[in-house]
Amino acid sequence: MKIGWRRKGKDATDDFEDVGHSSSARAMLDELYVGDIDASTITTKTKYTPPNQPHYEQDKTSEFVVKLLQFLVPLLILGLALGIRFYTKSPA
Repeated sequence: MKIGWRRKGKDATDDFEDVGHSSSARAMLDELYVGDIDASTITTKTKYTPPNQPHYEQDKTSEFVVKLLQFLVPLLILGLALGIRFYTKSPA
């Protein structure tokens, strides 16, 4: 028995059969069947082409320098604080 299910414009009958639907599911098919799709009314998808943008050199921009400083300055402050604490600590 060919059901004739279609998915994305292709025959999905084998997929339907592989799942192993119950007889009640097959009975619902008759009740819920709406109709066939006319393939000529389906619009074709157009391929997305991204807009042309200038080449972006991330490591040569001021934003990169700011982000690098935002990462390094706290590390330097932490290192300086630990160094001062270590060298100013009185021996026990």
